[in-house]
This record gives sequence, structure tokens and C-alpha cells, in this order.
Amino acid sequence: MTVITKSDKPLTITVTGAAGQISYSLLPLLATGKLFGRSQPVNLHLLEIPPAMSALNGVVMELQDLASPLLRNIVQTSDPTVAFRDADVIILVGAFPRRKGMARRDLLSKNVPIFTGHAQIMADVASSDVHILVVGNPANTNAMILSRAAPSIPSRNITALTRLDHNRSCSLVARKCHVTTSKVEGVVMWGNHSATQYPDFTRATAGGKPAIHAMGGEETVASEVIPFIQKRGASVIEARGASSAMSAAQAIIDHLQSWLIGDDRIVSMAVPSDGSYGVKEGVWFSFPVRCLGSGEYEIVTGLEISAFAKPYIDATADELFAEREEAIAISQ
Repeated sequence: MTVITKSDKPLTITVTGAAGQISYSLLPLLATGKLFGRSQPVNLHLLEIPPAMSALNGVVMELQDLASPLLRNIVQTSDPTVAFRDADVIILVGAFPRRKGMARRDLLSKNVPIFTGHAQIMADVASSDVHILVVGNPANTNAMILSRAAPSIPSRNITALTRLDHNRSCSLVARKCHVTTSKVEGVVMWGNHSATQYPDFTRATAGGKPAIHAMGGEETVASEVIPFIQKRGASVIEARGASSAMSAAQAIIDHLQSWLIGDDRIVSMAVPSDGSYGVKEGVWFSFPVRCLGSGEYEIVTGLEISAFAKPYIDATADELFAEREEAIAISQ
């Protein structure tokens, strides 16, 4: 992999939905070295739909006013061909949002053509070793759509974000066990970034001690803790009148650092299933992964799936395969 090269040559990072809330929190982190460090210059290619170009211009003004010595060039555009050209890393924040009363099929029918069109352009103009993170929902299925439409891009180079759910779960364990998050290990997010996601605390430890008892045991975890994580995004929207932005931006940085640079810890990422844990190939599923550096990862295998955990994993896998079938039907 050639993405991570500490040199004077800037890396090109493309961000879609660049005038949105998440990007407003994300872009300063990218511009000031929070992802690749204080010695790696970057170019930012920012893509928005035409009605949002005025707002994007304001975002660009602020990026310029950061006066970051690492930010060498900014391209603002509504043309995907311009945005994706020579991109080393693409962060797909933009997607058609779910609106009130929208069924899952309605959301997919809006996003399938967007991600299909983007995929074909990326395959033509992006870096030959481009690495792509899908954030816009339904993120797992959008990643699958993207991969099907751009077979020349290795499927391993496309991942979807479940690190926000992972971070939320680690933070909850830390609060329940009265430790810092650095002392929390063993949390896993399984499946879809949706209300069926399964935050798995069965192997979670806090300060080296099992966390499940401090969290109330399996019954409390099932009735209170898992729903708390599954509904956390909705709770943020209800409280602040807008979706998670600050925490999502940090999760994007965390995900990319783990994936592209490497990580000693086991983390959660939505990646193409290879059949591990009985999840058939064909969907992007959040697994426990070990990131090896230089963009390489491996799914952690051999974890025992308890009778408590299995129904949750089956349910989220079923949802993803149903989404896959709907998306493929829409694309034909």
C-alpha cells in the first residue's frame, strides 16, 4: 500500500457532503494533522451538491483561516470527477438522508444510484490504491453497492464506519466501571450500523477485570445497555436537534488511523464478510478486526459466540442480507 508515506508529497483526501455537520467537525482535524501526523501535508478535495456550494465556500474560508502549514491545496466542487481525481483516501460522508416516513427501500432507492455513479468515477480517476471509508447511511449497504459497481477497486479497500458505535460502547463501559476508556478492552460491534447492531460486552474488561457484572449482568445488558447503544444516535438528535457530528468526526479519524496506520488493539470495522462466524459473503459486516498497518487488516477469528449473543448476530446479518437483496433489485 502506498497511501501512508511520510514525505513532502501531499496526500489527497476527498470528503463528500463537505458542507454538512459531520464534515464541519472532521475537516479541521484532517487539515491540522490529526490523521496522518504533523509532518504529512494534505490536499483536500471537497464535494457537495450544487445547492450547498455557497455553504461550502464558507467552510473553505474557515479552512484557509486555520493557517495550517500542512494544508497545501483545497478544491471545492460539485463535480465528482474533479473531487475523486487522484484521491488517496475518500471519506464518503454524503448520502441521501432518511426523512420522516421513509421506508428502508425508499432510502436505498435514493442512495443506490448515488453510490453506483460515484463508484464508477472513482475507479476511473482515483489513485490506483485508493482507500474508501463509507459513513453515509445505510453505510454497510452503501459500501456493498460501491464495491459491486467498481470491481476494479479491491473490496478490502472499502470499509464502513461502525467505530462510532464501538467508541460509544467503550465509553459506556468506562463510565459504568469508573475507569478511563484506555483501560477498556474486548468490546465488539457486530453487524449493521442500524438499530439491529449488536454491541457485545461478553468479553469486555475494564482495568483487566470482566465488565459484565458492573454493567448489571446479562439481563440488564439485554434490557437496558444494548438498547441504549442502539438508540444513542437518536438520543443525540432528540437532545440537540441535530445528528452526532463531533463524535462521528472523531470516530472517522480513529477508524482511519487504525486501518491505514495500524493499531495494537482489536477494534470494530464493517468489512466484506469472508464467511467468519457464519456470516455469508456478500455483505459488509462489522467484525472484530486487527489492523496490521499499511491498510492491512484481518478479521479476528475463534471468538466463542455465546447463546446470548447468537440471536443478535443472526438478526443483524438477516437485516443486511435483506438490504443487499433490495439494493441489487433497485440497481437492475
